[in-house]
Amino acid sequence: MSYKVAVVGATGNVGREILQILSERNFPVREVVALASKESEGKEVSFGEYKTLTVKALDTYDFAGTDIALFSPGAKVSAIHAPRAAQAGCVVIDNTSHFRMHPEIPLVVPEVNPDALKDYAKTNIIANPNCSTIQMVVALKPLHDQAKIKRVVVATYQSVSGAGKDAMDELYEQTKHLYTSDHLEPKKFPKRIAFNLIPQIDVFMEDGFTKEEAKMMGETKKIMGADIPVVATCVRVPVFVGHSESVTVEFEREIEVEDALDVLSDAPGVVVLDRPKDGEYATPVECVGEDGVFISRIRKDPTVKHGLTFWCVSDNLRKGAALNAVQIAETLISQYGMKAKAA
Repeated sequence: MSYKVAVVGATGNVGREILQILSERNFPVREVVALASKESEGKEVSFGEYKTLTVKALDTYDFAGTDIALFSPGAKVSAIHAPRAAQAGCVVIDNTSHFRMHPEIPLVVPEVNPDALKDYAKTNIIANPNCSTIQMVVALKPLHDQAKIKRVVVATYQSVSGAGKDAMDELYEQTKHLYTSDHLEPKKFPKRIAFNLIPQIDVFMEDGFTKEEAKMMGETKKIMGADIPVVATCVRVPVFVGHSESVTVEFEREIEVEDALDVLSDAPGVVVLDRPKDGEYATPVECVGEDGVFISRIRKDPTVKHGLTFWCVSDNLRKGAALNAVQIAETLISQYGMKAKAA
């Protein structure tokens, strides 16, 4: 069985990555449609190594004959067009923040809560979590199953690609100009990002946290299906691709480092790289283009009774966005028998 798949936001970082991953994983497509804004209509994007697709306008696209739509166009656009696609009988997997906390819409990481997909047809919309949340819960789930998590403290070090192509361009241009003693005023970020870091991702809220931090705190509970308190500090760093996190977990009972290593080594989607004295630990550079969530530097937290601390790195454009969306589509087919419409 093969499917007609639309990629919405096909000219953006995540959209291009989705097209690449669909090809890499031999997703059963009979047709792929690249959609974007009217301004991008007629542009070409790559699908796999040898094929190009001509971009069509999202505003006028009829989703009636499309089986699956992978959305990554921005929250405001998804708010308008995802329901339109769903009403036409197309299953939407949305990578924006718009639907994530809607009580009737599943928020899914296939390694963690694939069972949340069982009622997907109620709304025909499935939400892809925040990039920083995805990699963290992939690591938390096997540990929670082993020793029930009581509390999580996380600090993130998030690459500029999480803010889009313009953000990547800003880092590049600022860095280049600093080498010639020129100064470029920041446009995409609130402060200079080159050779700097910014303890703000998204806007600040009344309680002092940013929206990005609130996403991690709220989404983790929904995905894990447990009332796990999370406190997050999200930081933008001058790295092009790859999010890193320092995660400290307090458990309800004792869990030894060796046990955590064994559990994580066997967990789906996790790669343990933890011999720090030999220089074996993950950094964003090694993780770019990789599918896994890399875990390093697992150690005891001596400040609480049952605590562990670890380092967590992943390619935010892949597992943090595009790959997770494609894996959701694969799960719909393999576990829930999603049927394709007649060609």
